[in-house]
Amino acid sequence: MWGFRTHKFTLRQKETLTAWIFILPVLVGYSIFTFGAIIYSFCISLTKWDLLSSPEFIGLGNYIKVFKDPEFYNCMGNTLFFVIFLVPIVLVISMSLAIAINRCIGKVGKFYKISFFMPCVTATIAVSMVWLCIFNPDNGIINSILYSFGVKNPPNWLESTFWAKPSLIFMRIWQMSGYYMIMFLTGLQTIPKTLYEAAKVDGATKWKRIKYITIPMLSNTTFFVLIMLIIESFNMFESIYVMTEGGPAGSTNTIMYYIYTSGFSFYKMGYASSLAWIFFAILFVFTLIRFKTREDKTN
Repeated sequence: MWGFRTHKFTLRQKETLTAWIFILPVLVGYSIFTFGAIIYSFCISLTKWDLLSSPEFIGLGNYIKVFKDPEFYNCMGNTLFFVIFLVPIVLVISMSLAIAINRCIGKVGKFYKISFFMPCVTATIAVSMVWLCIFNPDNGIINSILYSFGVKNPPNWLESTFWAKPSLIFMRIWQMSGYYMIMFLTGLQTIPKTLYEAAKVDGATKWKRIKYITIPMLSNTTFFVLIMLIIESFNMFESIYVMTEGGPAGSTNTIMYYIYTSGFSFYKMGYASSLAWIFFAILFVFTLIRFKTREDKTN
């Protein structure tokens, strides 16, 4: 009548349009608060800004300063220490727990799964507060037990430059292992039982069945867990914030905590942003190397 032709949407087009309508608000919010924040962070890293005055553009000055900063290398060394010890220990413990619990059936199996999984769903801040009491050198549980066994001078744990990092590692192992145990349990469900039955008929022992069937068949799960563990170990922050504050004498100061103190304690926002970008680059390289070695093994 008016010379306009109405367009009739097909059912598939209507479903697609409806999906985009629901997704669009999330995409807009994610783009603004994630990608927008990333771009803004990079812009800040090129400036000298203390939050009180206007940002002053200094180009790559912050990045050059980072690589001349001895505290950066100290923090990097502490971070690598956590990665080197946490990743293999948690990997072995979580896989071992999964293999052991996978054989438990009924209420016993459920009890162990819930017991080991509970620490990882509890807030790290709350867990850190509990372990802060456990590691108390005067009336903590650990030292009270050592006193009862006749140890006169037990360690000061979190107040010792030697014991602070092992203490944090022990706490994180306790908290993290249950989470990755669940991942390995999921991977174990995908292994055909016929493989174990055939190996048992051939006379393979339990250890050989684990070595030649379980571990190889869990390779994809292990690879994913390894990547996640590396990232999580690099991102040690909450437990350090609550338990040691980077001390004693900077022995537990990690990259993440150094970024936080640089930005929100000393108000060096530009420097903190450059640290964050360098930290991102390090993580990116680690992940790429791991993926590359994975591809070389599969080829």
